[in-house]
Amino acid sequence: MIFKNILFDLDGTIIEPKEGITKSIQYAMEKLGYEPPDSEDLLWCIGPPLYESFQILFDKKDRDFILHAVDVYREYYSKKGIFEHTLYSGITRLLKQLKSKNFKVFIATSKPGVMAEKIIEYHSFGNLFDGIYGCELDGTNSKKTELLKYLLVKEQLKAEDSLMVGDRKHDIIGGKENSLMTCGVLYGYGSIEELKIAGADFIIEKPDELLSIQR
Repeated sequence: MIFKNILFDLDGTIIEPKEGITKSIQYAMEKLGYEPPDSEDLLWCIGPPLYESFQILFDKKDRDFILHAVDVYREYYSKKGIFEHTLYSGITRLLKQLKSKNFKVFIATSKPGVMAEKIIEYHSFGNLFDGIYGCELDGTNSKKTELLKYLLVKEQLKAEDSLMVGDRKHDIIGGKENSLMTCGVLYGYGSIEELKIAGADFIIEKPDELLSIQR
C-alpha cells in the first residue's frame, strides 16, 4: 500500500455503534416528547453529523432546538451509549499491522473528539493512533470536509500521501474535497452504491483487505 498516512472514520469503520447511538436518539426523542422510531429505522443516523440528522429527524431547522436535542442525546450517550458498541472483527489486528509497518494512523470522526478519545481509551489502544480528531462539542468541524482540512494542516500531512477510510458518503466526499485518496468499507453502514456514487477510489469488504490496496 503506497500511502504514509491512514485516516479512519470511527462509527461504522472502527466500531459497530448501533446500540449506543440508537438508544441515545430514542432517549432524546422520548424526553423531548416525540415517539421514537425502532432502532432499525434509525440506522441512517449513523455516520452523518448528528446536527444534520436531528434536523431531519425532528423536522426542524431551529438551531437552538437542535443544539438542545443534541445536549439531551448526550445525557444518555456520555454515560451509557458511548460504551454500547463493539469493535469490528479484525480491526485491532489491522491497526497493529499498520503500526508495525510505520504508517501514521489517525481517527477522523464527526463525533466529538472528547468522546472519541474515551472510546479509544476504553479499548486501551491509544498507542496505535498518532492522533484522534473529532468535532468540538458545539459542532465546529462536524462536517468531514472541514475536519479533514483541519487535521491535514494540524499534522502537516501531504494529501497525496494520505488515505481516508470510512463507511459513508460523507467520509468519501470529505476526503475528495481535500484531495485525498479514499477507501469505502462495506462492513459498516454505507452501501456499495452510496460509496461508488460518492467516488471512492477503493472499496473493501473486510478490514485486512486495506493492506493489499494499491494506487
